[in-house]
Amino acid sequence: MKIIILGAGQVGGTLAENLASEANDITVVDTDADRLRDLGDRLDIRTVVGRGSFPTVLRQAGADDADMLVAVTNSDETNMVACQVAYTLFHTPTKIARVRESVYLTRSGLFSNEAIPVDVLISPEQVVTNYIKRLIEHPGSLQVIDFAGGKAQLVAVRAYYGGPLVGQELRQIRKHMPNVDTRVAAIFRRNQAILPQGDTVIEADDEVFFIAARGHIRAVMSEMRRLDDNYKRIVIAGGGHIGERLAEAIESRYQVKIIEMNPARCRYLSDTLDSTIILQGSASDRDLLVEENINDADVFLALTNDDEANIMSSLLAKRLGARKVMCIINNPAYVDLVQGGEIDIAISPQLATIGTLLTHVRRGDIVSAHSLRRGAAEAIEVIAHGDSRSSKVVGRAIGKIALPPGTTIGAVIRDEEVLIAHDNTVIESGDHVILFLVDKKHIRDVERLFQAGLTFF
Repeated sequence: MKIIILGAGQVGGTLAENLASEANDITVVDTDADRLRDLGDRLDIRTVVGRGSFPTVLRQAGADDADMLVAVTNSDETNMVACQVAYTLFHTPTKIARVRESVYLTRSGLFSNEAIPVDVLISPEQVVTNYIKRLIEHPGSLQVIDFAGGKAQLVAVRAYYGGPLVGQELRQIRKHMPNVDTRVAAIFRRNQAILPQGDTVIEADDEVFFIAARGHIRAVMSEMRRLDDNYKRIVIAGGGHIGERLAEAIESRYQVKIIEMNPARCRYLSDTLDSTIILQGSASDRDLLVEENINDADVFLALTNDDEANIMSSLLAKRLGARKVMCIINNPAYVDLVQGGEIDIAISPQLATIGTLLTHVRRGDIVSAHSLRRGAAEAIEVIAHGDSRSSKVVGRAIGKIALPPGTTIGAVIRDEEVLIAHDNTVIESGDHVILFLVDKKHIRDVERLFQAGLTFF
């Protein structure tokens, strides 16, 4: 696939890295020559220096025969104009733009071929807000991913000493919970992936990914660890785009406080939000945290755009007694350093956004792709098409499908029903199949497996 990426920032750079490793023809455009040089030295890509919205620059980047344009510069306006130019002058088939400002996103009819021709809109702030909201709804989880509109969920939890299943084989799940169907998709032990079999024993501190219908998630979690009480009191450090959106989404169900430095921003937030309490000050001010009873907070969320400030205020909040601390970290090198110690969950906005982008790059009818374990693994939802003649999966039992190494099928969603995958489950045309890939280099094999042959057409 020939793809042009505009913007070599965090999202653009991470995307180029992911796509270049999958044998795509990638060109990255940016005004910063040094940044492009760094990328070009590391990856097998072309680079072009210039403004991504200029027709001459797009032509130089190969827009005449590009399959896709991904505009992820820091400017919403540049991204939108670039999509317009690509559509009008070069007839680029797929145009993806990052648009941050909600004033654009809330106007219906603005993004269409008759107005601004953007095929896919990506708002990282919204993606991250939804991600955090799901973590708050499932206390004790490390990652929660929705499939098929939320009918099934993939949840990561850390197994604890004393959990009913810890020290037992996986096949015991059925005996413990005869009425709940679930499947363990993968286990990460000391950062190594283990493909689960019936005789695999769960150890304490294992990171366990399981899939189940939405209504069964809490029951399965209780097998791995002691269930956390539902959260009530939430403190957010940083009242930027993400902090504001999150408070707006959850303030009706939780007691929310926002700590924000900027007085003008504080006034704006207090006018905009209904029941959230706004505090002006620094999240790393010990006296302020003590005064606001941080020891009673169920969750402390550090959501500023300064990684170091997020890490330090999270450590302080934990030390002062906050039950759970989560923080946003933009630098991918920091994420593995801090997660799992004092900081319960480190959230990487790029990785959350990359999943959304990858969905549109993948071949075959892939509905969604999600990065797991900070990019080490991937969960995808793909629709099976064709019949037993034209497809390698339709009409076959899961045990008979030749899956690539390190790939497991977790569940099949048929109409409204969630079927947890067993060896004798037969895949039908139109099924949404949820796969888990421990090794991302086999993604092409999975795509080929689900592509219907020519006889189907």
